[in-house]
Amino acid sequence: MIKAILFDLDGTLLDRESSLQHFISAQHDRLPAVQHIPKQHYASRFIELDDHGHVWKDAVYQALVIELGITAASWEELLADYESQFAHSAIPYPDLVPVLNELTSLGYCLGLIGNGRSDFQRSAIRSLGVEQFLGTILISEEEGIRKPETEIFQRASRRLRMSPGETIFVGDHPVADIEGASRAGMKTIWVRNTVWGMPVKTDAIIETLRELPAAIQLPA
Repeated sequence: MIKAILFDLDGTLLDRESSLQHFISAQHDRLPAVQHIPKQHYASRFIELDDHGHVWKDAVYQALVIELGITAASWEELLADYESQFAHSAIPYPDLVPVLNELTSLGYCLGLIGNGRSDFQRSAIRSLGVEQFLGTILISEEEGIRKPETEIFQRASRRLRMSPGETIFVGDHPVADIEGASRAGMKTIWVRNTVWGMPVKTDAIIETLRELPAAIQLPA
């Protein structure tokens, strides 16, 4: 019987693509050092270099400074602005809070596993306004392990005082989320997206979070 639901953050609860677009626009408006560059060009090159989050922002900003001739600010200053300001651009997927509230009212224990840096991830979670629903939050930097390693999934279920077999993991990445959770003994729900390919195997697929309460009624 499913008693707990664990979530990925980026691409599952946080609309990363919309959030990044909003942040880049706001950074361009905020910082005179980059305003000699047309906003559309600044944004498009940032997104290309970011490669859907595969490239950490220190490398992105180092490349931008060189390619776009930014001389009035260092890449370190631009990175610091990203780290301190991105959370203000965090955009949740539609129905996020109502769905988490519904799942909580149905008696499910909820938690989150995110890969990334602790301060950055936790500030985004706070901005989404979902901390109160999450019985445990595991961030890879704090844990010393990251998805898709089996231990981080099993550790999360233990902290909710559940077994992996009583837990569903909901995520968008076919390997880090779905394959990793499945190997840990959990049921999985894949959030369909246009960035990653489909997982080899998953127990259910949803298009939006609104579909989640119905999708978790999986066979034992």
